[in-house]
Amino acid sequence: MISDARDVISLPSQSPTFTVVMPCYNESKNIPLLLSRFAKIAGGDTAVQLLLVDNGSTDDSSSVLASQLPQYSFARSLRVPVNQGYGFGILEGLRACQSDFIGWTHADMQTDPSDILKAIELVKGAGYASDIYVKGLRRGRPLADSFFTGGMSIFETCFMGTNLWDINAQPNIFHRSFFQSWKEPPTDFALDLYAYYMARQKNLNIVRFDVVFPPRIHGESKWNTGFKSKLKFIKRTIDFSIKLKSALSHSSKEV
Repeated sequence: MISDARDVISLPSQSPTFTVVMPCYNESKNIPLLLSRFAKIAGGDTAVQLLLVDNGSTDDSSSVLASQLPQYSFARSLRVPVNQGYGFGILEGLRACQSDFIGWTHADMQTDPSDILKAIELVKGAGYASDIYVKGLRRGRPLADSFFTGGMSIFETCFMGTNLWDINAQPNIFHRSFFQSWKEPPTDFALDLYAYYMARQKNLNIVRFDVVFPPRIHGESKWNTGFKSKLKFIKRTIDFSIKLKSALSHSSKEV
């Protein structure tokens, strides 16, 4: 495995209550929009921090982050030198979090930054309970994407034996103790499935709320590039599901 050496920019002197990790792979055009948008809706909230992970970008995301972050006290960044997967970048970010509640969402502007605040308000409304897991539920998507998501949700629910609907919806917010309980989480797109499934396994209070998932403003999806990419995504997800179920079965036999 490549070293996890990394640069952290703009580390605050006090830890916030909430830190949301945003993996950025070649998102140089979206980063300024994201920071500006978040500043307008929550720039003065010192309890909330964004941790933008430059996940081995090959564009000028690093220089954009370096120039943009000094303008925003609620944001800092972390750099992963070489991209090792969507989940790897998120995990590196989660490990760097110092707040009580942590989580992640996308940096491609398909997840409205205001959804982060909605998720946080749900945590507050639950009295900052350590057993809460807040996750978005996508609405208004194209029919083909909804059909794909529905099919995968039905498969995972049946195969894993628990309700797993709209697995890749964002954002995800939970207590740091939940993250600290994870064992060998995946470093690719299966991380969303792993976290959601583990929340079910640990009987967390899973709270879903509606989010809109509009088309990207800049750039292209890193995985959803057509029918072939969907097939590859399905294969990877099924392979991980089989591996996860086998590991859990083996673990239960040892107890």
